[in-house]
Amino acid sequence: MPEDLLKLAPPLPDLCIPYGPDPCQFGELRLASGKRQFATVMNIHGGFWRNKYDLKHAGHFCAALSAIGFAVWNIEYRRVNDQGAGWPASFNDICQAWRFIWRLEQEYEVSAQKIIVAGHSAGAQLALCLAAREPSLEAVVSLAGIVDLERAWHLRLSGDAVAEFLGGSPTEVPQHYRAADPMRLNLPGVLQTLIHGTEDTTVPAVFSRSYCKKKKKAGEDVRLVEISEADHFDVIDPRSAAWLTIEQKILDLVGR
Repeated sequence: MPEDLLKLAPPLPDLCIPYGPDPCQFGELRLASGKRQFATVMNIHGGFWRNKYDLKHAGHFCAALSAIGFAVWNIEYRRVNDQGAGWPASFNDICQAWRFIWRLEQEYEVSAQKIIVAGHSAGAQLALCLAAREPSLEAVVSLAGIVDLERAWHLRLSGDAVAEFLGGSPTEVPQHYRAADPMRLNLPGVLQTLIHGTEDTTVPAVFSRSYCKKKKKAGEDVRLVEISEADHFDVIDPRSAAWLTIEQKILDLVGR
């Protein structure tokens, strides 16, 4: 992805709606274009859980999904250096935003009958944690996901990002790693689609490969999609060569 995606303003959402009292507890709602709504996508942006990055850069991804018939709830949440952020408070925001979808269904043209949760990078970790705790969630899409927190800590991805988010190392806060690490969670009955670019140097594709291998052995419904020559941000950039593949994989979930 050209680096300018982080700086390029996305199309404006239809609505910006708070789901909680904190200034970071809000979401951008984009209603489905056209007459048909396939489903609702709740999107969780990445950024190594740090407040240096917000939901804006994910707006391009969300606008592209809206254009093909999805309602998209792109959520913000408290990140490291925001008051009260970290584990589990940041994850509690995700759960609160998820429950708010039923409020959106009552007030706007948003369906809660079919919901797909997508997460990019650190957002994928939060999406998979949500799926482990919400039995009504049937499908998750991990895009270049940090799906193994202990490995990420050992590799020091983005420096001390994992320790900053969880509050320490695996030996210092083992209970946080048990609760937050997707590799340690059970997700029976959830279709997990992991999409990763082979040229991702920010979160290497081996994260998704190892996750899928372990989860398949455990009998979980997990699918790996590796995209040749794609990097960490290509998977959320509608301008990238990877986009048509990603779009189709998400559309495929509608008919499941």
